[in-house]
Amino acid sequence: MSDMGDYRTEKDLLGEMSVPCDALYGIHTVRARENFPLAGRPVHRALVHAFGAVKLACAQTNRELGCWDGEKGLAIETACTEMMQGQLDGHVIVDALQGGAGTSTNMNVNEVLANRALQLLGHAPGNYDFVSPLEDINRHQSTNDTFPTALKVAGILQLRLLETEVVALLEAFQGQEKKLAHVVKIGRTQFQDAALTTLGREMSAYADAFGRDRWRIYKCEERLRVVNLGGTAIGTGVAAPRQYIFKVVEKLRGITGCGLARAENLIDATQNADAFVEVSGILKALAVNLLKIAGDLRFLSSGPDAGIGEIRLPHRQAGSSIMPGKVNPVIPEAVSQAALVVMSNDQTIAQACAMGQLELNPFLPLVADALLGSLDLLRGACGIFRRFCVEQMEANEARCRQHVENSTASVTALVGSIGYQRATELARQVASTGRGLRELAIEQGLVTEEKFDELVSPQSVTRLGTPIKKVP
Repeated sequence: MSDMGDYRTEKDLLGEMSVPCDALYGIHTVRARENFPLAGRPVHRALVHAFGAVKLACAQTNRELGCWDGEKGLAIETACTEMMQGQLDGHVIVDALQGGAGTSTNMNVNEVLANRALQLLGHAPGNYDFVSPLEDINRHQSTNDTFPTALKVAGILQLRLLETEVVALLEAFQGQEKKLAHVVKIGRTQFQDAALTTLGREMSAYADAFGRDRWRIYKCEERLRVVNLGGTAIGTGVAAPRQYIFKVVEKLRGITGCGLARAENLIDATQNADAFVEVSGILKALAVNLLKIAGDLRFLSSGPDAGIGEIRLPHRQAGSSIMPGKVNPVIPEAVSQAALVVMSNDQTIAQACAMGQLELNPFLPLVADALLGSLDLLRGACGIFRRFCVEQMEANEARCRQHVENSTASVTALVGSIGYQRATELARQVASTGRGLRELAIEQGLVTEEKFDELVSPQSVTRLGTPIKKVP
């Protein structure tokens, strides 16, 4: 390294480049920034933090194997801890999308950790004779085992955060299930009036759907626990001591609190990325439920005067620059957009994982960006859906009652008492005259007021099946 005013000169395989004197990154990062101006955003912060944990496990293992003295080892481990805690985020600047299977990310991390350790030891950045990004920070490692391991650690930790949000969302729907259990409404199939149900029953279906999502998310963490750390370049452990390979995953397990295990077949774990496809599929299932349920709430709240209008969603912002008084269902709309992106990310992940060749998949940077991006979107979507929509949602009980008393769908509730043929004729009269079902049924003596109200009560509507009528 040599100094030129505000810049230092660093060398690599391809030659020399200038690096800002106080930068914690180095020549490999500078080249990557020049080569990959693609996404316009840096590597996901969760991946950077996970890389800090991976590098810390490697450093601790190497120190125990006697690779460096105590002061140097302590400085390296301190730097790794700072990265793991997010204190060095601003120095990992390579683009999220990059060629090289993640080597640019790994080298950016190595350079930052080396230069931060140099600072802690009282040296200026770039004095790699004392702490080297390659000889020390990357010792006994390859991008090909550290990157996928860091991605799996990041994925596990982000899945846990997502699970918390999904649990809160399903509990919000469970709360609405109890709150709206008494509200009888029209159930619809294929956008047509079908049979009576309650708003509480509809909310219970949504809660159960998210309950399945929560269980799937909890279980799919297992798919990410098997890592290839120690396999180095292609899973054979080349250039790494046997003792290191056996110890390093154990160290990482203790650092992260994740139940990690070294893959039995490191070659398989290095070249095949299907675990990420499986996890993405679970995320897509959650996106499907979010999209469907957000669409239902938009439909049920439509109007409010000339639509279905059976529920009221909280007003979050003015809806139009030209139509006074209009308020749109912006939260379900935003949630729907997030869900659509997650679905497209799933396709991206599947294709990227399928495009690995032989001993390595070079497209893991794309997989990482899409997978961690989906986790972010879903966590945010579940959060705003719960706080700004579901928890504050209310029933329009008068509208629901009006629909029940005037819709031909309510005829189904009378079939057990008046028979199918009479019920069919009654439905025809409602449709042709425009008069209410309740009014016509009582006027014709088919049921009393009390009987009609009993048949469309929450108790009757939510009862599983109907009592058997005894034949005289």
